Amino acid sequence: MAAHSSKVIITCAVTGAVHTPSMSDYLPLTPDQIVQNAVDAANAGAAIVHLHARDPKDGRPTADPAIFDKIVPRIREQTDAVLNITTGGSTRMTLEERLAYPLKLKPEMCSLNMGSMNFSIHPAAQKIKEWKYDWEKPYIEGMEDLIFRNTFKDIKHILKVLGDDCGTRFEFECYDLGHLYNLAHFVDAGLIKGPLFIQMIFGILGGMGPDPENLALMRTTADRLFGRENYQFSVLGAGRHQMPLITMGAIMGGHVRVGLEDSLYLESGKLAVSCADQVQKIKRILEELSLTAATPDEARQTLALKGSAHISL
Repeated sequence: MAAHSSKVIITCAVTGAVHTPSMSDYLPLTPDQIVQNAVDAANAGAAIVHLHARDPKDGRPTADPAIFDKIVPRIREQTDAVLNITTGGSTRMTLEERLAYPLKLKPEMCSLNMGSMNFSIHPAAQKIKEWKYDWEKPYIEGMEDLIFRNTFKDIKHILKVLGDDCGTRFEFECYDLGHLYNLAHFVDAGLIKGPLFIQMIFGILGGMGPDPENLALMRTTADRLFGRENYQFSVLGAGRHQMPLITMGAIMGGHVRVGLEDSLYLESGKLAVSCADQVQKIKRILEELSLTAATPDEARQTLALKGSAHISL
């Protein structure tokens, strides 16, 4: 099981549950906008699209399967990209809400957060002068007093009902060094089989800072815990740290994640008009570094996914 992949998997996280409509006019909110952003990102070179849903009335994050059903089948009709469905949802959702659509769809890939944490962008509220919707300000400010819950029992439950029972594989989201040790706990217990796909996340308030040294530390720690041949890693840099950190990750042999969930900007002071903008930018950077973006099928092979034919639509 070779961990080194010569091709770089580009994941695009389309909308997420952190940013709100007042932060960017380009944040995809309606099913049509999310579908268009996902398809364009895939056409631009993203092998995986990571999906959340939002209430089309006001852009509020939602776990409603009926809204996901207006998004996911339409993306699947238009692209062969791997569809990676969130199990993180938002910090305000129950585990049952977060799992409602994944358990219905039985996708080939889902995200899985590897620990409880403070997870906040509440300082961003001070920068916004006008809010489009009345839910946004309390949503952002309220993060200061919320914990993103992912207990060992929660994680074990997801591994069983989605992993074992549905054949779904996971993007293990690690916001801190301890999350790698949490992952190792489940690997050692025999509850997770490789190859692992570890998303190393930097720059979220409550998680690891976006220092290059932290990326090096995460890489060497993962080597020690899992053995270099037994895992793939990808890098996510939040906000303005997106491009520098993921470029560093690619140089180190990792994969990359972009998308408006992670950063609303294309470059300093310039909002990204679409997710595809960011995909095109990192693809160009990869090509300048003599690296090649993986196709969806190459990503499936690298990550040992079951394939899109087994999804329940």
